[in-house]
Amino acid sequence: MSTTAEPTDVTALAAAARDNLWLHFTRHSGFESAEVPVIVRGEGAYIWDARGKRYLDGLAGLFAVQVGHGREELAEAAARQTKQLAYFPLWGHAHPSAIELAERLTAASPGDLNRVFFTVSGGESVETAWKLAKQYFKLVGKPTKHKVISRALAYHGTSQGALSITGIPGAKADFEPLVPSTMRVPNTNFYRAPEHADDYEAYGRWAADQIEQAIEFEGADTVAAVFLEPVQNTGGCFVPPPGYFERVREICDRHDVLLVSDEVICAFGRLGHDFAAKRYGYQPDIITTAKGLTSGYAPLGAVLASDRLMEPFLHGSTTFMHGSTYGGHPVSCAVALANLDLFERENLYGHVLAQESAFRGTLDRLLDLPIVGDVRGAGFFYGIELVKDKATKETFTADESERVLRGYLSDALFEAGLYCRADDRAEPVVQLSPPLICGQREFDEMEQILRETLTGAWKLL
Repeated sequence: MSTTAEPTDVTALAAAARDNLWLHFTRHSGFESAEVPVIVRGEGAYIWDARGKRYLDGLAGLFAVQVGHGREELAEAAARQTKQLAYFPLWGHAHPSAIELAERLTAASPGDLNRVFFTVSGGESVETAWKLAKQYFKLVGKPTKHKVISRALAYHGTSQGALSITGIPGAKADFEPLVPSTMRVPNTNFYRAPEHADDYEAYGRWAADQIEQAIEFEGADTVAAVFLEPVQNTGGCFVPPPGYFERVREICDRHDVLLVSDEVICAFGRLGHDFAAKRYGYQPDIITTAKGLTSGYAPLGAVLASDRLMEPFLHGSTTFMHGSTYGGHPVSCAVALANLDLFERENLYGHVLAQESAFRGTLDRLLDLPIVGDVRGAGFFYGIELVKDKATKETFTADESERVLRGYLSDALFEAGLYCRADDRAEPVVQLSPPLICGQREFDEMEQILRETLTGAWKLL
């Protein structure tokens, strides 16, 4: 099958995209004199545009395409389920694919997370978790516990509730006022540690203790939950210091606050485990997921909740008045089951753990460039922080970030054949999150393209 369209068709496609599509998180002014890229095919770790050019998918779509593109098994699973039962809601009824997937997820989850509430997306999973936390505490006689603590710069979604939990000021300003009762604590960016800069573990204890200070300042009788990503995405893959989550768990237990592990990105192999909480050895009360659950082949999210949280809903007329039309869609659940089968058959969790040192080592080569200040992450999830002075860690000015990141680097990386993310919602970073099937060949290709484009970016400074 051809991977390209005729030139006139490509031009027409791009024009229709410009004139009719409202692209997500996109400056549309950029297409006044440039063509909208149109991606038409994917296979393995690569994607192709409508003109036939190939790109290495260094972001797995959007941290999602774990098993790679073009997996026929997943398309066939969707087709089989569509023929049998294309759609039915989980409103007071169940269907086999949702039942089987819920059973499989709870069997793999840490501890007693034995209930699964299906959603459509990661943001909806976060929204669900906050609503669940608030209603749970009302049901157990603690109605004032409704506030949420999250970390600076953390991204948790775009809906009104999830955006309120999000810690990126620039993402929120246009939509305020948002849902009240959320507060931020420091993240675990050790590269820019304000405290204990010479002691990683001490810094982790300090960062965790900021959560307790926030709980005590607000009043433990008002705080319902702490939302944390195992490795924080925004800002460039902030890894938790040793002992950090153990300390957070102690704090949450002491103050009867729920610990929500937001694993929308980090679950299903991104860090080499089915659930990232296992990697760092902590027990959440709730896990929120999406993305890698289906490898992006169908929209699906899930909230895994402990037996403790479900118990008040098992009696009398109590109802969780929450749901969505497509949450737990039978076709999406069937795709998720086939996706998890692929993980097991190809040992993708083991592959990530076996290859993560090689991935990190390949990216570490870039530290010889004057523009690369830090390389950090875990598994197949890394951020490269860019600086204009390595000795002082001086970052870009707003004008430099506009000129170098947006004006050059994003387009230059794509033109060179690498799809990834150049982001400056905090310090300027390049983020990499390739499909879990990648190996040294793809790592080397990423490093080569990054080296060339970052060298070009440095010249602009």
